[in-house]
Amino acid sequence: MSDLQRSFQKSKLARFPLEPPMPLNSHLGALDEVDDEEDQDGLGGEENDVDSRMDTPSSPCSSASSTSTIRPLFARPEPRKKASLEPLPWSRYFSSSLHLLHEPTSAIFHAYLTSPTNNGPLFVMHHGAGSSGLSFALLASEIRKILPAAGALSFDSRGHGETRTPNDEDLSLPTLSQDFVTVLELVKEKCGWGKMPDLVLVGHSLGGAVVADVAMGGKLGGSVLGYVVLDVVEGSAIDALQSMQTYLSTRPSGFTSLSQGIEWHTRSRTIRNPTSARISVPALLLLTDTTQPESSDDSSPPRPWRWRTDLAKTQPFWQGWFVGLSKKFLEARGGKLLILAGTDRLDRELIIGQMQGKYQLVVLPEVGHFLHEDAPGKTAGSLVEFYKRNDRSALVLPPKVSDMYK
Repeated sequence: MSDLQRSFQKSKLARFPLEPPMPLNSHLGALDEVDDEEDQDGLGGEENDVDSRMDTPSSPCSSASSTSTIRPLFARPEPRKKASLEPLPWSRYFSSSLHLLHEPTSAIFHAYLTSPTNNGPLFVMHHGAGSSGLSFALLASEIRKILPAAGALSFDSRGHGETRTPNDEDLSLPTLSQDFVTVLELVKEKCGWGKMPDLVLVGHSLGGAVVADVAMGGKLGGSVLGYVVLDVVEGSAIDALQSMQTYLSTRPSGFTSLSQGIEWHTRSRTIRNPTSARISVPALLLLTDTTQPESSDDSSPPRPWRWRTDLAKTQPFWQGWFVGLSKKFLEARGGKLLILAGTDRLDRELIIGQMQGKYQLVVLPEVGHFLHEDAPGKTAGSLVEFYKRNDRSALVLPPKVSDMYK
C-alpha cells in the first residue's frame, strides 16, 4: 500500500469512535502479536521493560491479576452452602432450666424460664402432643425483643421431655390441666414471688386445649389477663384424629443421629424454620441401646435415636382433649386470641363467635401447624399486641365523684 493510501485510510478511521475493549483472551492475543511485530522490527529497550512490568501478575495493573474477577457468561452458579444441622443450646433463649419437685406426688417437672422484670407479664406456654418446652424457644426470645420486661415459662408436660411423674402415661385433660397449675405454683415458690405476675396463657394444639380448660376452671384467679390458642379448633382437630394413626405409621421409627432427625423435620416441612428445628427437635429424641438389632436386615444402619413420646399410646385420650374445646374457649373469662394457619380450620361455633366479636382472630399465611416455630417473629408481635390490649395496669380510670368534691 502506498503512503498516500495509508494517509487517506487514517483520516477516515479517525472519524470513528474508539472500539470497545476486546475480550481478555483476544486482548492478550493481540498483545502477543504486537510484541512479535516489535521484535521483528528490532524494537526493544525501556518501553518493552515497562510493558513487561505492567503485565506481571503481581502488578495491580496487570491483565492477569484481574482474570479472577471475570466470570464466563454461562458459568454455573456457585453451590449454596448447606445449612447447619447442629443442635442449638437452650441457654440462648431462656435464662434458666428448672427441675421442680412436687413432693406430694414425687413428680419432677422440667421447665425453661426467663423471669419477668419491672412488673412485666409472664407468658406461660404449653406445647402440643409429642413436642417439648423448647418448641417455644424462638418465640420466647422474639417476645423479649419486643417487650424486654416480659417473662417466659415453657415446661415439658408429663410423658414429654425431661419431666418425670409416677404415671407418665396418664395424659388425660384434667391431669394435664392440674399439672399446668402445679408448675406455676412451684415456679412462684422457687422464684420467691410475693404474688403471681400478670399471666398470658399460650397453648399449641393439645396445649391449646389445656389452656382453655385451665382458663375455664379459674384456678389461677385474676392473674390471668388472657389466653391464646395456637392452630387448634375442635371440629378440625376431631376430624384429623381419624388419620392420626396413618400419619404416625409414615414417620421414621428412629434416626441415625440428631442431625438426621433435624433434617427430616425440615425436609418433611413438619417444621419449616431450620433454626427452630435445631433447637426443638433434639428434645424430641432419646438415645436408646444400640446393641439391640434394628431389624433382620443387617444392611440397614442402626437408628439409635428414637422418639421420647410414643404418640400411638396416647390414642385413648385423643377425643377427651378436644371435645368441648370451642365452648370452653368462648366462655372462659379473660381476653381471647386464636392464631391459625388458615381460615378453613374454623368450625361453626367459632365462626359465629368471631362474627359476634367474642375473640380476636389472627391468620398467619405460609406457615404450617407449628406456626410459632415457623414464624416466631409474627407470632410474638401478635402476642405482645394482645397483652397490651388486655393490660389492666395501662387503664386510667376517671376519679370518683366523692374525690372530686374533696
